[in-house]
Amino acid sequence: MKRVVMRRALLESMHFRACGRRYNSQTADACAAAKEVDIFPQLPTFDYTPPPYTGPTAAEILAKRKEFLSPSMFYFYKKPVNIVHGKMQYLFDENGRRYLDAFGGIATVCCGHCHPDVNPYNTPLFYTSIMQFTDFAEALASKLPGDLKVVFFTNSGTEANELAMMMARLYTGSHDIISLRNAYHGNAAGTMGATAQSNWKFNVVQSGVHHAMNPDPYRGLFGSNGEEYAKDVHDLIQFGTSGHVAAFVSEAIQMRFSLDLLELEAIFGDLKTQGVVPDIVTMAKGIGNGIPLGAVVTTPKIAEVLTRRSYFNTFGGNPVCTAAGLAVLRVIERENLQENAHGRGLMLGVELVTDRQLKTPAKVEILQVMDQMKDMGVLVGKGGFYGNVFRITPPLCFSREDADFLVDAMDYAISKL
Repeated sequence: MKRVVMRRALLESMHFRACGRRYNSQTADACAAAKEVDIFPQLPTFDYTPPPYTGPTAAEILAKRKEFLSPSMFYFYKKPVNIVHGKMQYLFDENGRRYLDAFGGIATVCCGHCHPDVNPYNTPLFYTSIMQFTDFAEALASKLPGDLKVVFFTNSGTEANELAMMMARLYTGSHDIISLRNAYHGNAAGTMGATAQSNWKFNVVQSGVHHAMNPDPYRGLFGSNGEEYAKDVHDLIQFGTSGHVAAFVSEAIQMRFSLDLLELEAIFGDLKTQGVVPDIVTMAKGIGNGIPLGAVVTTPKIAEVLTRRSYFNTFGGNPVCTAAGLAVLRVIERENLQENAHGRGLMLGVELVTDRQLKTPAKVEILQVMDQMKDMGVLVGKGGFYGNVFRITPPLCFSREDADFLVDAMDYAISKL
């Protein structure tokens, strides 16, 4: 995760271009001059016209939401956008205005909105789910290392994590689980314990989960010292549990630092580049391109624990969702979408602070920047414990031109603070 304070540091750290060319000290004056005359960044061209919209207006929808939906639902913008249509990396409001989607439906849209090969209306369905179910399970297993070949389908990431935690506890005979501070693994009764942010935790019983230090190089207690974070996990097991834990729950990028020191019975998370082979992997979000789909993949030996009782999931593995999931995998391969996401992928957090030394979260300023970016046609998310982190998780079809426009728009908006 990259964190920056000033807009020029943002451009340098992301290695994108400013003012139409790669930023360096010689172009700073030209960029500053462009800002002085308020030259708005322009959306990349996109040859597509959305169909006419005849549904309810934004005001009508907001009125119904206020009357009939939970007050816990919040808005990112002072004036929420009524999104009525999507095509690939772009969204359209009720007036036909186009927006660059840099949030991807909270990181759920993988291949692009309304991709013709993933859209369920274009996907052949059958009266039985067996064909979609088995073909998708085989395809998923082929992408994972080691003996990870048994798949359980769920409807969400929370469901997948709950199932994985239960399997880990059954297999090991231990109840204690190690998670990381600042983690989010779901907000249902079973996963809320693994989540470690008070913003997401209700006062219900959450037993058996212990939280180690998050290896955050910016705000973490040990900076970038991986060995110290690993030692913290080790000490937590020695002094906070019976000494035998069921699982270490982590995102893949946070996993490697601890494996050199610890031998844990069950480890799960998402993985690709970290050179580790966990015993259980959970996944959801983008694997369905917006369709509700999650999965747990584990080894035959661990999967055997669920035969001790009856286990099933009513809608897990239904033909609509698994057909969409299989289509997503095929699109990623055929269109080389994974190669299009350079480095570690298209999931970026940019933290905004008001003071570099004190690292004071810019809670108010980030909302101002987001509103300014929305007015320029860019939609980004917001997250982090303090609510001061830009969440940039666009569809994998995001182009270099889109990235340039995103950075230019953010640069312009920050310059107006």
